[in-house]
Amino acid sequence: MVATSVNSAFFLAAPSEDPAKGTKHVNGTTNLGVMKSKPTSGALKVKVNAQAPPKINGSSVGLRTSSETANTGDIAPSPPPRTFINQLPDWSMLLAAITTVFLAAEKQWMMVDWKPRRPDMLIDPFGLGRIVQDGLVFRQNFSIRSYEIGADKTASIETLMNHLQETALNHVKTAGLLGDGFGSTPEMTKKNLFWVVTKMQVLVDRYPTWGDVVQVDTWVCGSGKNGMRRDWLIRDLKTGETLTRASSVWVMMNKLTRKLSKIPEEVRGEIEPYFLNTSPVVDEDNRKLPKLDDSTADYVLSHLTPRWSDLDVNQHVNNVKYLSWILECAPQQILETHELSAITLEYRRECGRDSILQSLAKISGDRTGLEAESCEVECQHLLRLESGPEIVRARTEWRPKEKKNGAFSAERA
Repeated sequence: MVATSVNSAFFLAAPSEDPAKGTKHVNGTTNLGVMKSKPTSGALKVKVNAQAPPKINGSSVGLRTSSETANTGDIAPSPPPRTFINQLPDWSMLLAAITTVFLAAEKQWMMVDWKPRRPDMLIDPFGLGRIVQDGLVFRQNFSIRSYEIGADKTASIETLMNHLQETALNHVKTAGLLGDGFGSTPEMTKKNLFWVVTKMQVLVDRYPTWGDVVQVDTWVCGSGKNGMRRDWLIRDLKTGETLTRASSVWVMMNKLTRKLSKIPEEVRGEIEPYFLNTSPVVDEDNRKLPKLDDSTADYVLSHLTPRWSDLDVNQHVNNVKYLSWILECAPQQILETHELSAITLEYRRECGRDSILQSLAKISGDRTGLEAESCEVECQHLLRLESGPEIVRARTEWRPKEKKNGAFSAERA
């Protein structure tokens, strides 16, 4: 007859048995350490080692013998079970050591110096931008987001124009010339002056697509006594291919009188150290932009009104919004079969929140060229208030889309 009990997954303990039946006792106490014994037929015998109970102040403590239990009538208390968990080391110290190692590794990773791929090209993985080329050129990277592409799976012209504007403002900020105004220097802020663009030319060689990272360089130089020229160069960061070139002329306007102003000597002293004397990246288009009216325009879009989100901090409509209104009047057939390759904008006056506008467009030259998808197309544009005053004159040039883009447009149609 064998009676066994399981104290844990790893230990077996045998209850006390009658000495006459072969179970050994030493000092009246059985040892919990189990040794293997050979089984016999019909029974499993367990051999245990005897061990003297511990003593405190001369009195024995520990497990009671079966005889003691019988005499007192009490139930012998069981010792704390010996389990695998009880024998493991303190986990808190181990976890603290692991946490320390991970924190040190994370700190080291954040301190990694982002090295450029080429000595003359600094990579800014966070898109914050930095000054390069002896402090005269500002460089910033942009990742083309999914919400910045259009039906042709490429970035829109508005996206590129926003990149131009963002780098211009960040250039002023990074150079330490940003006052309280939107792109104004401290001296400009004192005199209630801010910048307005009067002319802009943009040439697009190729539009980036979703996921591309573009690198935008911008710099400034003088343009006569009362103006400043700002140029941009947009490249594909991965290949270095030039995607877009743009050049613009800026003048100052008084915030209170809303009239143009000469550049004060104090302001010129702030900005002249940052002038880079180079030729424009775009050859100036000196062709006169004709004035359109209801009789000469091929297309007229009326009742255009600014939304609150179209205003900038100077309380006039952002110049990129002007471009959107101009392109809304372009013929649908051109938008489907061609892409914008160049645009020239001449800004005549600002537009406020309560303005109501008209967008006019005219196809230049022979209209039969519009029917051939392989021909380039040129259009004239005018954005004006419905009351008559002109806001922007523009010229757009369109080239045929690539076949894959054309096929996509056809599927969409």
